[in-house]
Amino acid sequence: MTTNTAAAISHADCRTRFIFDDMPVRGLHVRLQEVWQHIVGRKHYPAAIRKALGELLAAGSLLSSNLKIDGTLIVQVQGQGRLKMLVVEATSEHTCRATARWDEHAEIGDDENLRDLLGDNGVFVLTLQPQDGEPWQGVVPLEGGSIAELLMNYMKRSEQLDTHITLAASDEAVGGLLMQRLPEEEIDAEAWNHVATLAQTATAAELAGLDAQHVLYRLFHETPPRVFEPENIEFACTCSRGKVSDMLLMLGGQEIGEVVAEQGSVEIDCDFCNEKYVFDETDVNALFGSDVVNAVREEAQRLQ
Repeated sequence: MTTNTAAAISHADCRTRFIFDDMPVRGLHVRLQEVWQHIVGRKHYPAAIRKALGELLAAGSLLSSNLKIDGTLIVQVQGQGRLKMLVVEATSEHTCRATARWDEHAEIGDDENLRDLLGDNGVFVLTLQPQDGEPWQGVVPLEGGSIAELLMNYMKRSEQLDTHITLAASDEAVGGLLMQRLPEEEIDAEAWNHVATLAQTATAAELAGLDAQHVLYRLFHETPPRVFEPENIEFACTCSRGKVSDMLLMLGGQEIGEVVAEQGSVEIDCDFCNEKYVFDETDVNALFGSDVVNAVREEAQRLQ
C-alpha cells in the first residue's frame, strides 16, 4: 500500500468508522477538504483563529457521528478575549457549517494559542437540538490549551470513557482521529496505552492530507482495525429569507421601521455562509402587513 497524492485525495470529505476486533476500542477518522474550503472562503480568518476553527470543525464532525436521532449537534467555544466564539453545527444528515467571531480590530499573531485568544472565563458548550423534542445543553469551563485537550477532558468527565482525540487544520483541509473504549467493556491499561500512543504519532500533515485508509495503515498496520464504508460529509447552511423574516418580526415593526427609515433598508448577513438578505421599505411593510416605515417617519415629525 502506498501513500501517493492521487490516492490520498480520493475521499476529500469523508468520515470513516473503524473498530478493533481484538480489543474493545472503536474509532473515527474524518477529513474535510471541499467543506473546509467553502467555509474559509467566506471570511478572512486570522491564521490562529482559522486553525482553531478547523480543528473544531473536525471535532464536530467526529462527535456528530454518535447522533442517535434526527437533529443537530452544536459545538461552541466561547470566551471574553479577542476571540469571542467558535461554533460548529453538524447534523444527522451528514452536513456541517462553522464560523467564528472575534475582535477584528485586535492584533492576532499567527501562532497564538487558544487560551490566550479566549481570555478569562472561557467555556465549552455542547448542544443537541433534535428535530422533535426539547434541546439538551452541557456547559463546562475550558480545561486544556487546545481543542483536542478540552474535548478529551469534557468526554472523560461526561462519558467517563477513555478517549483519545487528535485534530489538525491546514489551509487546504482539516482532519481528525477519535478513539474510544467501548462502553461497558474493560480494556487492559497497557493495551489502551499502546493504541493511544500509536494514535498520538499521527502528524498534523498526515491528518489533514491523507484519507482514512492511509492514516490507519500507517498507524495500525501491525494490528489493523476493521474499517467500514466512509460517509460523505457536505457543507450546508440552514439560513433562509424566511428565517430572517421571522427574526425581524420578533424584533418588531417599530425597531425595524426605524432602521429602514434611516438607512433605506435592513441588511442581515449570515455568519456561516455570508449570504446577504436585504429588506427594503416595500419588503418590510409587506412583512408586517402595514406601513410601519411611514408610521415611524410620521412619529419622528410629530416629536420635532
